Amino acid sequence: MPDILLLPKNVSELIAAGEVVERPSSVVKELLENSIDAGATAVTLEIRRGGITYIRITDNGCGISRKNVPAAFLSHATSKVHTAQDLNSIFTLGFRGEALASIAAVSRTEMLTRVSGEEVGTRYVIEGSVEKESADAGCPIGTTIVVRDLFYNTPARMKFLKKDVSEANSVAGVMDRIALSHPEISFRFIREGKETLLTPGDGKLANALRAVYGKGFASGMIPVDYTLNHVRVWGYISKPVHSRGNRAMQNVFLNGRYVRSATVTAAAEEAYKRSIMVGRFPAFVLNLEIPHDSVDINVHPAKIEVRFSNEKAIFDAVYYAVRGAIEKLDTRPQMDLSARRSAQAAVPVLPKAEQISMHVPQPTGAPDRELSSPPQPSEPVRREQAQPKKESFSPDSGFSIRVITPEIPHRESGGAVAARGIPPVHTEDLEAAAAPQPEKLSDPKPSVNGNPVAQKYRLIGEAFKTYIIAECGKELYFIDKHAAHERMLYEKLKAEHSTDHAQLLLKPVSVTMSKEEYSAVLEGKEILRSAGFDVEDFGQGSVLVRSCPLDLSSEDIEPLFTEVAQYLMEHRHEVEPAKLDWLYHNVACRSAIKAGDNTSGYELDRFVARLLSDDSIRYCPHGRPVLIRLTRGELEKQFGRE
Repeated sequence: MPDILLLPKNVSELIAAGEVVERPSSVVKELLENSIDAGATAVTLEIRRGGITYIRITDNGCGISRKNVPAAFLSHATSKVHTAQDLNSIFTLGFRGEALASIAAVSRTEMLTRVSGEEVGTRYVIEGSVEKESADAGCPIGTTIVVRDLFYNTPARMKFLKKDVSEANSVAGVMDRIALSHPEISFRFIREGKETLLTPGDGKLANALRAVYGKGFASGMIPVDYTLNHVRVWGYISKPVHSRGNRAMQNVFLNGRYVRSATVTAAAEEAYKRSIMVGRFPAFVLNLEIPHDSVDINVHPAKIEVRFSNEKAIFDAVYYAVRGAIEKLDTRPQMDLSARRSAQAAVPVLPKAEQISMHVPQPTGAPDRELSSPPQPSEPVRREQAQPKKESFSPDSGFSIRVITPEIPHRESGGAVAARGIPPVHTEDLEAAAAPQPEKLSDPKPSVNGNPVAQKYRLIGEAFKTYIIAECGKELYFIDKHAAHERMLYEKLKAEHSTDHAQLLLKPVSVTMSKEEYSAVLEGKEILRSAGFDVEDFGQGSVLVRSCPLDLSSEDIEPLFTEVAQYLMEHRHEVEPAKLDWLYHNVACRSAIKAGDNTSGYELDRFVARLLSDDSIRYCPHGRPVLIRLTRGELEKQFGRE
């Protein structure tokens, strides 16, 4: 057995630093928590190159006296814990005495600090745990710490850092959470010389929420404040209609500390049951205030995971707090017509003498129809309606416009078909449909866009607004219309280069997400462009989607993008074809006709024709079958006709 030796001080410090300092955001978290513990009311953070080369944090806290400055950089040196009993009720964010020592071990660190009562401050420089300088300095009361060249002496750890923008967004995520946990402190974040965050520090969580996530996100939140069994739960939760596709915007703070708690998350989501759709998740900023001796936060090096002495009390308090807020404050959406009325009021009204009278004449023999009147399927197509006869206008007839709508049978409603990605109706199809024809049990030569269908069939109808039923020879086909349409769109997206088949949105869609998701989306802009999305950085965790695939509705962009962001964040190292395939799959799923949608007879007919013309459409991208066959023999067995 080899000899057991005591590790040298510099090696042991590097090992300890690895538990506390993983990346620039770890440094920022530890230093910001020290500023909060020092009683600061204003904190400024500045970073360069994602925090890898430069981090500066300035606060107006109590500062550190000159005699205590060198000791602050020693391992396990702290002013917050003195005895073992103190660990049972920790009131501060930091308590282990490892942060400054770990940071100094892997960087070039400089501290400027002064306490009240000292005429001059102290400048202290330490590099790789070795003291370089300690001298007088002019500085205000408080502390400024500058961390340069992180991991300069540990190149093996440096190579695991991500791109500068990714590290900067990780730092921004930490800053967001710290700002939300302490709305009574004004936080300022300067990134590459540009101020990207400034919270008012007025103690109002709503204002901090607006500063961090923006006005649009904050407007979809409702307040929570409830106390049960000595557990107070307060903060903001999203309205059910503003639910999200993932849990990235769920923030839990325990006595002012950001934590991850499966108990709190499960309780909140349970309270949303029967209020939001399956697969959607609420966003929330929840603060829990509980007795300090009823929680153990000393279970994880980063102090993110906690252990409660009474999990049920926490679950109940969160559940009833969230459920009560939803039932009391989540009102039905209301239409605001004030903007419309004001716009109408702004239109100038002409004097009576100058008013224009107009009358649009009716074509002879054609019934007039208001714009709001739906076409009647039973009426034949009247092609002459599209060409109204010229008639003279009467100035005394008043202003009257009536729209003449050409009628087409309900089964031939081609506009909706084209919009859903099913082969469109051709003019010759409409003409043939307009002429009276005897009903046929089967199409002798069915085709889709000129391509003959492999088999003759007869469309029977649709069951449960989900399954198309068709007869083909001695078999019945049951087709899942959503699964079939999803597969068709998926194959279409793969076959066509989506950048050539994208639609430019009249109004770009803004999507707000966590800083980590935001970073992943910006990194994946080229992949998104290949899938038909034109994405623009909108700043502070938001992107603008300016174009999307043709078959995707603009209403589906925001929920889809929350899923896309989560996927890109969790699969950064996947190869590009796998990411593109996932995007095609999800766009197809969002764009496809849903089970329960009303589908015209013509659409059902084209569905069957398209499916029977391509034998490769067998499964949807999820792997579910799109078509099930039932033979005549199997059916007759059930009726004893064999």
